[in-house]
Amino acid sequence: SMSEKYGDNFQNKSKYERGNLPKHHLDWQRKPSSYKVYDNSIEVIQLPKPRLKKNIDFWKVIINRYSTRKFSSVPLEPSELSDLLYGMSGITRNFPQFQFRTVPSAGGLYPIEIYPIINNVETYNQGVYHYNIKDHSLELLKSGDFRREIMKACLDQKIAYNSAVNFTWTAILPRSKWKYLQRAYRYIYLDAGHIGQNLYLVAEALGLGACTIGAIYDEELNRLLDIDGEEETSIYVGVVGNRINKD
Repeated sequence: SMSEKYGDNFQNKSKYERGNLPKHHLDWQRKPSSYKVYDNSIEVIQLPKPRLKKNIDFWKVIINRYSTRKFSSVPLEPSELSDLLYGMSGITRNFPQFQFRTVPSAGGLYPIEIYPIINNVETYNQGVYHYNIKDHSLELLKSGDFRREIMKACLDQKIAYNSAVNFTWTAILPRSKWKYLQRAYRYIYLDAGHIGQNLYLVAEALGLGACTIGAIYDEELNRLLDIDGEEETSIYVGVVGNRINKD
């Protein structure tokens, strides 16, 4: 029932106690892949290389960041979308067994996937896409205008209808559970938070508006993305677009 204190129960049950840590053997043969790739996507779009402007004042970006809830109808440029995706989860350094990214992740397990739902980006068709992190590309999963569906799934908030792109962040739970068992849920939400903050910071650096949304009808979003809600489930949304008074 909704009156059950499931949050309190989870917080207490997932606490680590000295001398009473979960006994758990890591099975490296069964470690889930860190990357999701759609072999059967409608189209693959290679994103432009991230530009990484040199003259950005870091502290100005930190201080000026705020949530924007009004967007103009000016489309995003592909290079801006590329910068946003790279800033949220791009690969920064390659090692034989491991890739560092622009965000930290518990155990380097990176359970979060990014699905951009494109409403208004120059030269890109509207539709539901998946961000292929390894190739820095977009995989088109469904063509069409999904603004109404994403708005409804975000508790009918109009910002999700008016934005240029809606990023749905999902968690692939086995990636984290492989190591952290039930405690994984704590880390998954922290990981998503790191990514959300990077969305805000890159958007601010580019002069774009952004806002994150935690209020979602989980299964409506899962249906839109064709994910099962068990192994992989939607947990967070970020919207971005040009501000109405673009500087």
